[in-house]
Amino acid sequence: MFFGGSLCGCGFRAECEAAAGWSLTYSRAGLAVWVQLLEPDKSLHRIKCQMECKDVAAETLYDVLHDIEYRKKWDTNVIETFDIGKLTVNADVGYYAWKCPKPLKNRDVITLRSWLPMGTDYIIMNYSVKHPKYPPRKDMVRAVSILTGYWIQGKGATNCALTYLAQVDPKGSLPKWVVNKSSQFLAPKAMKKMYKACLKYPDWKQKHNPHFKPWLFPEQSTLPAVALSELSIQHADSLEHIDESALSETKDDRGEASDEDSVN
Repeated sequence: MFFGGSLCGCGFRAECEAAAGWSLTYSRAGLAVWVQLLEPDKSLHRIKCQMECKDVAAETLYDVLHDIEYRKKWDTNVIETFDIGKLTVNADVGYYAWKCPKPLKNRDVITLRSWLPMGTDYIIMNYSVKHPKYPPRKDMVRAVSILTGYWIQGKGATNCALTYLAQVDPKGSLPKWVVNKSSQFLAPKAMKKMYKACLKYPDWKQKHNPHFKPWLFPEQSTLPAVALSELSIQHADSLEHIDESALSETKDDRGEASDEDSVN
């Protein structure tokens, strides 16, 4: 799934544009969410979000998705995130842990991420890998990103559109309310939060190492090199299966926060 591998940027873009098998769960004010159930008994599904980003240049959105320090400011679902190492000038390995709605256990992933500018468009994709120094943690459930990515479409100098496509195995039998809540509430909320973060990013970046963008200037990267031989694809069936299907929804959600959270 590296851009030199079996699924290139064009293939991912085709996946984003496909309509067959998707069910629309949310559509409001330039933001739409679809779900595709793959294995209903296991809650395995794909989610697709599309959002029009007015007054946000494609380059800005691309920077926001890459900037790990800024993500710690605006992504209120993040517990911990850091880069592990680089494979090439447009591929790295990283760790991301996030809050799940109570009473579910929180999840984390190790992913190999690659990115590709395509004219006025940009694509960022990732999939799960195993790294010998970062085995599953006892306080987290190790999820598996089968295919996750972003397609940014430039719409002139100051506007763009974003498609987010994810197929993540949460490693467990989840109650149906989780899938419903993710597609109808949590995903739209996360996309809106990302959009607000994009609007604030230029001012924030001016105050925080404004010229440091190793995703654009790889010579700036200080990450250690990671050999592909150190990694292996993380298959879902090799991880512990967590049965949370009987858990009931609670009002206090760790995966939710105010839209007004400051990123200054």
